[in-house]
Amino acid sequence: MSRVTSSSSVCHVGRPRTFAVVATVTQQAQRRAPKTGRFSNSVVKKAVMAVSGIIMILYLIAHMIGNLHAFQGADEFNEYSHWIRTIGEPAVPEQTLLWIIRLVLLASVVLHFWAAISLWRQARRARPVAYVTKKRVQQSFASRTVRWGGVILLLFIIWHILDLTLGTVNPAGGDSTPYERLVASFSNIPITAFYVISMLLLGLHLRHGIFAATQTLGQTNRRRERAVNGIAYAVSGVITVGFLLVPLSIAFGLID
Repeated sequence: MSRVTSSSSVCHVGRPRTFAVVATVTQQAQRRAPKTGRFSNSVVKKAVMAVSGIIMILYLIAHMIGNLHAFQGADEFNEYSHWIRTIGEPAVPEQTLLWIIRLVLLASVVLHFWAAISLWRQARRARPVAYVTKKRVQQSFASRTVRWGGVILLLFIIWHILDLTLGTVNPAGGDSTPYERLVASFSNIPITAFYVISMLLLGLHLRHGIFAATQTLGQTNRRRERAVNGIAYAVSGVITVGFLLVPLSIAFGLID
């Protein structure tokens, strides 16, 4: 942007006429003005991430508990898998409530990723020129890897549905029982290794996400920070271990 200002003065009779022009040129870097609409507000986006994250955590806890039925044997696990498809019968058709849960979960995942990507792009636009040096101050490993971890988890979710829900890529095939698909999948070392890595990344993601969500929703301060951090570690640890028990038990022959 340039600004030119000029001033002139004419003296009275008997005095020489003087004319002065003062030019001032100012250059500034052009930046995009941040949007102020409802869907571009960073506070709203962080709230969307927090609420959608809480919904997914509640689902993970329920899913983890369901997986542990595998320790009761094939009949109990298959019965549980059948039960979750018939919740609400005969008041509603089969799988009605299951599909409601799936749609709510799908919406939560989409909104979570939308908010995360939107906040990242917003931060990039606010700082168009990268820093010469980056200092990582009070950043945990989880917070530094949360974006890449989220991408890997998204790929894992797609694989998980194709493997254990639909059976499309499962070694036992789609016509097998849920228990057969479970055993066939985790008897395969590469699949089990991918699952273990994904669950470890999930734990890191949850630890960071739970703490960030409490901050966004105004449920933490300096006095409660240590307690909230402890809860984040405890919840993420229990969920991670709970999801690892079944595949590792199958891999080591404790469940067959």
